[in-house]
Amino acid sequence: MPEFVPAAGRRRRRIYDVVFLSDTPAGRTFDLVLIAAIVASVAVVMLDSVATVHAQHAQAFLVAEWGFTILFSIEYALRLAVVARPVRYARSFYGLVDLASVLPTFVSLVVPGAQVLLVVRILRVLRIFRILKLATYLTEAETLGRALASSRRKILVFVTAVLTLVTVVGALMYVIESRLPNSGFTSIPVSVYWAVVTLTTVGYGDISPQSPIGQALALVLMIMGYGIIAVPTGIVTVELNRSAQQSAAFGADGRTCASCGLQMDADARFCKRCGTRAAEA
Repeated sequence: MPEFVPAAGRRRRRIYDVVFLSDTPAGRTFDLVLIAAIVASVAVVMLDSVATVHAQHAQAFLVAEWGFTILFSIEYALRLAVVARPVRYARSFYGLVDLASVLPTFVSLVVPGAQVLLVVRILRVLRIFRILKLATYLTEAETLGRALASSRRKILVFVTAVLTLVTVVGALMYVIESRLPNSGFTSIPVSVYWAVVTLTTVGYGDISPQSPIGQALALVLMIMGYGIIAVPTGIVTVELNRSAQQSAAFGADGRTCASCGLQMDADARFCKRCGTRAAEA
């Protein structure tokens, strides 16, 4: 989660520590309660989408949904109130997620007419975005994020190579199979779709080659699929190990801010989050 500077004032700073930080007993308790509320709210949305369950417990779901909406609205307002730059938080990824998790309920109040109830139900699906907030409370998410960021260029090269491969194989399969009656390879985009499905080992079976040459090409692509799947996994695994080693080394050599608990570089003079002067070693 990005760093945000707390607003001035002791009360706001105490609320900030509870709402944004998780290295204090109050902060951990707040996070655990919020995680439980997020999971419960997502469960309510999922159960409410089942017609038989909705028919029996529609009123209870409505009350629970408004309860969760009020709770998350208060949390969103608190976050905006205790940061020095509320607009920056509101425009951040998790700020938009917070807004998306409460907005549909209020929008449903101003949508008139029974004929638009389907639109309201579609808006309610947006509340699933609440589950994205869970990532802000997992320390491991930061390590995973750093690993993905470090491997983004390698993954981009890998994806480019895969796209090139499926385009070439799809074009070849179109040339081989398009002349056969009812082959299904009616165009190069359709053939590329088949190549993607085959390479990823999904295998819908809606299109399949009929000629021996086409079947041989499909066999090669299937075998390649097993090897290609392992490539991004290996890339991310290496970066995860490297990120974990860097975090362990940083924790051993770095210092902790006495005010906010942020890990500081060994040569840092001030905390980059709250500006507190580092204690002399």
